[in-house]
Amino acid sequence: MKNFFINFKNKMHFQPHVLFIMHPFYFARRNLYKYYKIYSSKLRGDLIDIGCGSKPYKELFKHCKSYIGLEIENENGQNEADYFYDGNNFPFQNETFDSAICSEVLEHVFEPKIFLKEVHRILKKDGLIILTLPFFWDEHEQPYDYARYTSFGLKYILEQQNFEVVEQVKIGNNLSIIVQMINCYIYKRLYYKKNLLFKISSIVMFTIFNFFGVILSLLPKNEDMYLDNLVLAKKK
Repeated sequence: MKNFFINFKNKMHFQPHVLFIMHPFYFARRNLYKYYKIYSSKLRGDLIDIGCGSKPYKELFKHCKSYIGLEIENENGQNEADYFYDGNNFPFQNETFDSAICSEVLEHVFEPKIFLKEVHRILKKDGLIILTLPFFWDEHEQPYDYARYTSFGLKYILEQQNFEVVEQVKIGNNLSIIVQMINCYIYKRLYYKKNLLFKISSIVMFTIFNFFGVILSLLPKNEDMYLDNLVLAKKK
């Protein structure tokens, strides 16, 4: 029963399809799941999910030999981690994993060079990592929100730590980004209020704005304005 509710919550929050169009983060979460699904087939072997949380993408990696979740110590959110680390050193030996994913984590890392060095250390030679992180987004999980990276900045710091960038994708590079930011505003300014009327009104507005966002997303894309970075990188 517990697994059922965890799976349902993950689907609602991280895999929102048309039935969940009232979700405040509909475009961001839907796009991330879409691209993890597209790129999941590129990873193999023993896989580590760094900053795993509730492991929302685990089902996409059933073809991997193993799937291990890692979280930072004292993480207060719901998580399904198998191991915890102290914020600096991962509790694994050198070259333990064939693959890795790291979803929406790097912006919360104060020392990205140390973090990426640890990722590099535990991956085997030619090991692959799928890394996603926001570019256009409000401050969140305060005070542990430290950075936003352009596609160029992200490529630079990865290459500095001996990763080769294989592919880069700018996710959510259309006008739905405006709708997503409006819904973020409503979520923080109205939905969080301890008032049932505000919550109901917020859900109605999420639905209406998301509907228009779907239409607006059909217009031409803008490669310079987007919600999330996705990088597929290989350890040199």
